[in-house]
Amino acid sequence: MKVNYNYLPQEFNNPDPIIRDWRELIKSSDFTLGKYVEEFEKKLAKFLGVKFCISTNNGTDALILCLKALNIKKDDEVITVANSFYATAGAIVAVGAIPVFCDCDDRYQILISDIEKKITKKTKAIMPVHWAGASPDMFKIMKIARKYNLKVIEDACMGIGGKIFKQSPGTFGHISAMSMHPLKSLNVMGDGGAVVTNNSSLYYWIKKYRNHGMINRDNIDFWGVNNRMQPLQAIVAMHGLKKLKKVISLRKKNADYLDKKLFVLNNYIKLPKRPKNYLETYALYMILCQNRDKLKKYLEKLNIEVKIHYDKPLHLQKASRIFGYKRGIFPNAEKQSKQLLTIPIHQFLKRKQLDYIFNSIKNFYIIK
Repeated sequence: MKVNYNYLPQEFNNPDPIIRDWRELIKSSDFTLGKYVEEFEKKLAKFLGVKFCISTNNGTDALILCLKALNIKKDDEVITVANSFYATAGAIVAVGAIPVFCDCDDRYQILISDIEKKITKKTKAIMPVHWAGASPDMFKIMKIARKYNLKVIEDACMGIGGKIFKQSPGTFGHISAMSMHPLKSLNVMGDGGAVVTNNSSLYYWIKKYRNHGMINRDNIDFWGVNNRMQPLQAIVAMHGLKKLKKVISLRKKNADYLDKKLFVLNNYIKLPKRPKNYLETYALYMILCQNRDKLKKYLEKLNIEVKIHYDKPLHLQKASRIFGYKRGIFPNAEKQSKQLLTIPIHQFLKRKQLDYIFNSIKNFYIIK
């Protein structure tokens, strides 16, 4: 039996509705920003329950725009977590600031007890990550931010469609970044992103900055850049938004089923806690496994595609040597990087495929 990790061929197996809207776009020649982009921004803002949305080229652009809008600059410090994708820290470095890492907890989220220890006179912001489509305790993070008068930039790139007590990830902080990379919960045919905020000043500044600083065709207020989302992708995203709740519901159903099955292997596998009143997007379904590397090879031989996100935390990357981090400083992140395995959980999996995944893992540990 084959269990694919990549579900995009199934996701876009019937592109006709998208192509019909693309034809209308082509007829309109509305190729730069325009009504399709504006419509998507309004729909995403409404879906998330936030006042303002500015679409971007990708999630990394969105993170950089968030930092720039808050005037984070050279030698400022931004506190974030050591076990994220490279873009989180990379965006901080891109504006000249310094990423200050925290360890992660048993749910792979930022270790909140670490945050206050890392605050200095140079600290300007906290950048929590909704890693894997789960969420940290944003209520505690916002309390710390208020105590020290810090800004909060949420890296909610995996969080679109999730919930924390009925509130969307990305709507707690001062400003937040979203991603529509093909393997995110809301995806496009390539890259896409967005910045969301309830602050009108940040909104109007970013809206101009991501379009060269233009106020109209003949005038700019300041020097900006081109971070615009393409209308073609805005159309794809609007189609995805229509079915996003169903997609996440199906992923949760699959995750709940696999959680129950894998629990009997708790001598070999550790599952993260799923807090009540938190809805994950299950952008990644990750477990901690004994003999991870051998298990990965075993599953791949059985045609079960699995991934590792990631086998080296950010503080141990070659690029981080300039910050002086040493091995052993973040024990949770380092331990998890040696045990984490990401298993397919997407909405197109059948029950027999989930059973095949479980039985294969069980056979590895019980029979090997």
